[in-house]
Amino acid sequence: MAQAGVLDRETFSCSICLELLKDPVTLACGHSYCMDCIKTHWDQEDCKQLYSCPQCRQKFTTRPVLLKNTMLADLVEELKKTGLQAAPADHCYAGPEDVACDSCTGRKLKALKSCLVCLASYCEKHLQPHYESPTFKKHKLVEPSKNLQENLCSRHNEVMKIFCRTDQQSICYLCSMDEHKGHDTVSAAAEFTEKQKELEGSRLNIQKRIKGVGKRVKVLQQEVEAINGSADKAVEHSEKTFAELIRLIQKTSSDVKQQLRSQQETEVSRVKDLQEKLELDIADLKRRDAELKTLAHYEDHNQFLHDYRSLSALSESTHSSSINIRPLRYFENVTAAVSEAREMLQDVLRETWTNISLTETQVDVLLPQPEPKTRADFLRYSRGITLDPNTVHTWLLLSDGNRKASFSGQQQSYPSHTDRFPGYYPQVLSTESLTGRCYLEVKWRGDNVGVAVAYKNIIRAGGDSLFGDNDKSWALYWLTNRYGFKHNSVRTPVSGPQSSRIGVYLDHSAGVLSFYSVSGTMTLLHRVQTTFTQPLYAGVWLCSTGATAEFSELK
Repeated sequence: MAQAGVLDRETFSCSICLELLKDPVTLACGHSYCMDCIKTHWDQEDCKQLYSCPQCRQKFTTRPVLLKNTMLADLVEELKKTGLQAAPADHCYAGPEDVACDSCTGRKLKALKSCLVCLASYCEKHLQPHYESPTFKKHKLVEPSKNLQENLCSRHNEVMKIFCRTDQQSICYLCSMDEHKGHDTVSAAAEFTEKQKELEGSRLNIQKRIKGVGKRVKVLQQEVEAINGSADKAVEHSEKTFAELIRLIQKTSSDVKQQLRSQQETEVSRVKDLQEKLELDIADLKRRDAELKTLAHYEDHNQFLHDYRSLSALSESTHSSSINIRPLRYFENVTAAVSEAREMLQDVLRETWTNISLTETQVDVLLPQPEPKTRADFLRYSRGITLDPNTVHTWLLLSDGNRKASFSGQQQSYPSHTDRFPGYYPQVLSTESLTGRCYLEVKWRGDNVGVAVAYKNIIRAGGDSLFGDNDKSWALYWLTNRYGFKHNSVRTPVSGPQSSRIGVYLDHSAGVLSFYSVSGTMTLLHRVQTTFTQPLYAGVWLCSTGATAEFSELK
């Protein structure tokens, strides 16, 4: 029995005080309360003509007569004896940071859900009627919120179920009949649904951008691997080549040295051989000189004449004639030749290294360059724009050298052309394509005007041909005194100062498209980060009497 009592504790608790039932009474709807609790609850109700059950909200036209449920009282007393837990654990109570149950009296429990219709939060016990009673079937339950009162109109104390698109704020029904009368209003639920779609579109765009940036990161990683691989191969090849050059130079140096030494030995041997022969000639000459010296000292005339006549004639030395006296420049020529080879090699290496240094090695990656800040910086990338007569809608007139378009609202007799925009969208594309980094300005006048960039192959017919209603165009509009941006039929509200001059900056390779309000300063209205796969063309859209748009001549 004790086990059953513990399990059924909540069944025998009052949903008002959350304590065990004391003097229990049962209403006609079947729900039971402490007699004092239900009396106090009804005494505090704002409407004293109708009384309702706190759980199921069933109403009673007269105040019910309360009688003690003796059987239920006896059962509660019996369960108390078996050790029934009378109060929830401390962790179930609401703390300072928790959302408290609005129906609990005394110490409040944590709220499990909040009701956007009741504008109240309920614990698990007090939430049961929302699950069990058909009365609450259409109520909207959300996660516990402390900001439920923000759903009440501060003026009329009514739930704000309407959204004013004109003023971009939530309002109640009375507000829509008063200060917001005539405004563009929809139900808050409808605006919520539309914003959810826009949010999903924004998330898809972000995910697309993440995917695009991820691809660029992958390209960069591949580029790093390619650079490292190429550098490693170049280092390996250069080391091998220079090693071969060093070996070749060392071999040449050895050959030259060997040749020099061999030639040295040959020349020295030749010279020494001549030297020995000449020394023999000197010995002979000295011997003859001695003989002549002796003869010169003779005093006997006859003897002198006899011996002098017996002397043999002095012959010329054959060795002296073979000596060729020449400057010793043979090895100097070798030195000069080696020096010349060194200088030639230095020139070749210097020229080769210069060519290597001048080789273009910059990595070609699609990273956005810093966007200009001032109008003067933007004007560095200015482009002259003219409008293409072959694309202009028949409701538009071109003038000022085809730089200006005006809305006429009447059919013009333009010749038939496959590039012309038909249907109900008076718009026109530029003649010039836009690639790289470029900047252009549009001076517009009137309401319902727009400036866009689009691919050349944007569709020309059908409901998706309007700038921004497809994936081939990006458009900024001025409609009903406010800006808006559209791409692929996803509309994004844009805030910013009204201006008669709009600047458009494009970094095609980086996928950056920015729209600016141009006055004394450049005020960014909207920026797009995407991937452009084709050249872009500028365009304008005009759809009101007196509306004009002109591409400025920038210098």
